[in-house]
Amino acid sequence: QVQLVESGGGLVQPGGSLRLSCAASGSIFSINVMGWYQQATGKQRELVAAITSGGSTNYADSVKGRFTISRDNAKNMVYLQMNSLKPEDTAVYYCAADSPVYGLGSEGAYWGQGTQVTVSS
Repeated sequence: QVQLVESGGGLVQPGGSLRLSCAASGSIFSINVMGWYQQATGKQRELVAAITSGGSTNYADSVKGRFTISRDNAKNMVYLQMNSLKPEDTAVYYCAADSPVYGLGSEGAYWGQGTQVTVSS
């Protein structure tokens, strides 16, 4: 099993920055892809960024150029650097990881508990 714990959320003004962190523990050697999802109130959970063990990344159009996902395999950590934050970025952000049999973002894959990001002046 894998456990994911997010941290780094909080309240920030528009244009500000936050860095979210996700610590993975347990049977982490099976993890290939990790990502960050956002879920605003009343909205569906959506992928904002993903990264493979080889370092390939993918971003939602809404965050491209502003957010950067990275991972440190030696530390079992994945990060989301969030710059130029907008009120539209306000959401609960979830760390996710794939499993040996379930792909990233699926119900049977691994999820953290979420961390709240609020962008407001």
